[in-house]
Amino acid sequence: MSAQRGSQRPSLVDTAEVALRNWLAPGRHRSGDRLPPEHDLAEMLGISRGTLRAALLRLEGTGEIVRRQGSGTFVGRVGRRSALDEGLERLEPYSSIARGRGTKLTVEDLGIERTGASAEAAQRLSIEPGSEVIEISRVLLADGRPSARMVDTLGPQVDVPSDAKLRRALKQGTMVLDILLGRGVPIAYATTHILPRMVTAREPLGRHLGIDRTTAVLDLEEVFHVTTGEVVYFSRDIFAPGGLDLHVLRWLEAARPEQVNARGPGRVARTRIKA
Repeated sequence: MSAQRGSQRPSLVDTAEVALRNWLAPGRHRSGDRLPPEHDLAEMLGISRGTLRAALLRLEGTGEIVRRQGSGTFVGRVGRRSALDEGLERLEPYSSIARGRGTKLTVEDLGIERTGASAEAAQRLSIEPGSEVIEISRVLLADGRPSARMVDTLGPQVDVPSDAKLRRALKQGTMVLDILLGRGVPIAYATTHILPRMVTAREPLGRHLGIDRTTAVLDLEEVFHVTTGEVVYFSRDIFAPGGLDLHVLRWLEAARPEQVNARGPGRVARTRIKA
């Protein structure tokens, strides 16, 4: 993964740390599992033992691995539970997911701006460049911890409440999707693009997310469509580590439900009951 233009390039130790953390993720390893010897692990990652030791030292500091003198290195605590957990099969506001998990959402650094559409925004919303759009930016907090940096851009055709009402609702952790659905906007589906990226502690985004060193984050770009297919708004949400756990249900063709009516379309199987 390459760093964003103008940001600090992640070091080899940073990259090794991320690779190890992903490899040790829950579901792949359990607490107490023994890791391969350093020589083998360094060879697996294609790095020197010195670089490996530096990355392992970081993981040891967070309790993700445990070193036992004379015994080796072991998986420590399992990864902490994500603030939000979303299946990609269903479009659901993060506020609804948070309520189901007992997580309190609030926001800080909230900004609401009416501005001219950039070329990118105009293309996505199928409007003329310079047309007025509403841009809503904020940092989402989950139980007081920075979880995501969010920016929503709404098209001129979208009916929104006054800025005061909008600000009040957003401050309470209400999502833009909640607000639009509540006002009768017939949003039907969203297309989602997921990108991993590296963020440094020194860039503004890193400070917003409370990141103290170069680390990987999830960058979600979503475009929201109404029932006619028209795009009404799009969002960009960048989640801090532990801010969001995404999963998707997949199945093989053969694993689909079997045909109930085996006699073919238009014919109903009848059961004869003898009196």
